[in-house]
This record gives sequence, structure tokens and C-alpha cells, in this order.
Amino acid sequence: MIRVENLSVSYGAVTALRDVTFEAPTGKITTVIGANGAGKTTLLRTISGLVKPRQGSIRLGEFDLVGTATEDIARRGVAHVPEGRGVIEELTVEENLRLGALASKVDLAEGIARQFTQFPALESRRRNYAATLSGGERQMLAMARALIARPSVLLLDEPSLGLAPQVTADMMRTISELCTSEDLTVILVEQNAKSALRIAHDAVVLHIGRVAAFGTAGEVAADESLRRYYLGLVT
Repeated sequence: MIRVENLSVSYGAVTALRDVTFEAPTGKITTVIGANGAGKTTLLRTISGLVKPRQGSIRLGEFDLVGTATEDIARRGVAHVPEGRGVIEELTVEENLRLGALASKVDLAEGIARQFTQFPALESRRRNYAATLSGGERQMLAMARALIARPSVLLLDEPSLGLAPQVTADMMRTISELCTSEDLTVILVEQNAKSALRIAHDAVVLHIGRVAAFGTAGEVAADESLRRYYLGLVT
């Protein structure tokens, strides 16, 4: 479980997150939704150690991640798939996967085979450069590269960004299946609130750096005021 308590982050005089508190249980998807500028990406970057908070704690089990180096957070099982796919275009699909396994103790051949089983579309492209992949294939590769190290926590930042509706639906289904099969703690940042709420168990609504609501995905999806004022969804 990831437990975020009273987390505040500032960039100079600008406060990006203020007193953010929520829990993301193991084996479930917790989606973080809200408008642009709400602080969603900052939240993930802080959890993975890329941004230092002004105050608060981020606990993975009983261990506080705040103040821990990014590489040590990764070794503790936290994998971060950033917005924009995050693959190295000059490397092949297989080389990207090998890079993802470098800091782990997984058997490389077994790990690569496992990812090709989870993402079969990548196996036929294993010798192709990442630059030649479609947007959906690049997102699969970014996820596969993160998953090859067998993390316990998966942070996903806007995985549907720029994808066609059907590709987005397939991606969301894959995330849901992986959460269950790998018993992952998934924190899914999405601006596509409808897609995220369909697969999530719990939802955090951020509004200008604050938690506007936290509850089950069903509760958030059914709340008319949240849908209209914070999520931009109109029935």
C-alpha cells in the first residue's frame, strides 16, 4: 500500500500540492483525476522521488519514501511510467526492455519472455527501433519496460494521451488485467476521467493542488457536482 499524508509541494512561490492525503491499496487501481494544472503529474513525480516535498510523508508499507533517492525508490519496487511514453527511440524494443531490467535481479530472458506474453504485439517488433512504433505500441513498451523489474507499485501518468478511443479502451483493459494478475498497487493519473473511472477502484479528485474528493470510483462518477465542476463531465 502507498499512503500519502499531508503532502505539500512548492515550486518557488507557487504551491503545486497542498496537504494531499489518500491511500492506494495493493491489488487495486487508484485514479488521480482533475483538470490541467491540478497537480497530478507533480504528485507522481514526488512519489517516485523526482520532486522533493515541502512537507508530508509517502509510505510504502512502513517505509517513508520522502528523502529517499529515486534509484532506491525504484529498487523498493516503485515503477514510474511518465507522460509521453518514455521510451528511447534510438533503441530497439528488446534493447528498451533490457534497459528496464538493468537495476533488477530478474532473469533477463524470462523477464523479456514474460513481457512479450503480456504484450504480444511487441514480440513481432522486438528488433524494430522504438521510433517506428505506433503510439499505442510505444505505450505498451513503456509499461513493459517498467514491469520487467517486477515492481509492486506502478505509477502511470496519462497513458491514454494521444491515443485513439479504441486503443485507449484496450490500454485501460490491459492496465486492469495487470493490476489483478500482478497484484499491483496502481496509481493512474488521467485527464480522461471517464476511461479512468471505468477501471479504477478508488478515485482522488485534485483541484488546484488540493484533494477535492476521495472515495470509490463509483461514488466519484455518480457525484453530479464533481462531474460538472471538477471533471468537466456533463450528463
